[in-house]
Amino acid sequence: MLEKNNTMALEITNMVNEAKNNLAKEINKSITYVYWNIGRIIVKHENENNNRLEYGKEVLKGLSKELTKLLGKGYSYTNLTYMRWFYNTYPDYSKISESLSWSHYIELITIKDDDKRNFYEKECINSNWSVRELQRQLDTSLFERLLLSDGKANKQKVLELSKEGQILSEPSDIVKQPYVFEFLGVKEPKPLLEKDLEYKLIRHIEDFLLELGKGFMFVGSQQRITLNNTDYYVDMVFYNKFLKSYVLIDLKMNKLKAENVGQMNLYLNYYENVVNSEDDGKPIGIILCAEKDKVALEYALGGLSNNIFASTYTYYIPNKEQLISEVEKVLESNE
Repeated sequence: MLEKNNTMALEITNMVNEAKNNLAKEINKSITYVYWNIGRIIVKHENENNNRLEYGKEVLKGLSKELTKLLGKGYSYTNLTYMRWFYNTYPDYSKISESLSWSHYIELITIKDDDKRNFYEKECINSNWSVRELQRQLDTSLFERLLLSDGKANKQKVLELSKEGQILSEPSDIVKQPYVFEFLGVKEPKPLLEKDLEYKLIRHIEDFLLELGKGFMFVGSQQRITLNNTDYYVDMVFYNKFLKSYVLIDLKMNKLKAENVGQMNLYLNYYENVVNSEDDGKPIGIILCAEKDKVALEYALGGLSNNIFASTYTYYIPNKEQLISEVEKVLESNE
């Protein structure tokens, strides 16, 4: 009898939760539709007014007071400005996704660049980002970091990110430059040992998985490899379900050295020959270091068949303007 009651309770719980989720989606759909239409009405009347600046300052304030009196909270001058902005950014309602909330769109409409906004919108939908996750990716300039990941940013890559979001089709697609660990709360230039950095990343594994990107699953830390009675330990091991590959991460506190690449090459050979199953792709190695020399890295990686990448990391949110400037320079050099 108890088992039967538990089964019924589970069935009812699932049904109620599904109904709640569907209700939330319908409410969200209604909110975005109403706010879009409010924006449409405001813009329509604005276009009929010769003095838009005066309209924006005075009429919206008056409209806010009147709507608040009639409808209650939610119609402040700031919110009405967002609704106007929302309509101007998305004049075609069919382009609005039912998967995203009004709070998502408040963040998205602040992005002036169309390609960049399209990228973040696609990633919100594809990766099911919460508003907090979207804010974090905006703050850490994910779009620019993906473009700079291999030093080969070009207009085609910008277009691909804009249309599709981040598509993982080859190992280099998962790499960023730099990786941002602001969630660790480390005060630079306070030094950390490798084991301390690893410990902090594990303690903040959900944040680290968000920074790594889509499809990552944590396998473990200090994964042992034994060769000829000698033990080696991989700092952190993940699995990416889209690439169907193990991803091995080695943490280095200083500048990248040639021996670091050789060690990662050993790890990857072992995983490919011993750990991989028939369905797994070639394993991927990412060396995260405090500094890297581009020329030395090219020589260290030259001739290697394994997927080895090196990126730097930082404990603070990078300067957004500086990253944008770097992307623009790379794009200009490709013209």
